Amino acid sequence: MSRLMTLAEAAQEKGISMDKLIELSKIERRVVEAIFANRYTPSPEQRQRLAAALSLAADEIAWGQHAPVAHVYGHGPQFGRSP
Repeated sequence: MSRLMTLAEAAQEKGISMDKLIELSKIERRVVEAIFANRYTPSPEQRQRLAAALSLAADEIAWGQHAPVAHVYGHGPQFGRSP
């Protein structure tokens, strides 16, 4: 099985700019930018529209967020001493 590509990688491989992808998919710019940056997981409908704009099947693209986990302890300095 081949490695799944992110939306940005798939668009680059197909030679389609983000602006063109926004135009073809008819999805808001801020949403597509967030998906490109892996900050947003698109809905099934958005996945279909973006994949169709790239002439791919939705299951050929890796969808999902990729954000580092930050462990935060306490409530911060405004609440006094934190452990």
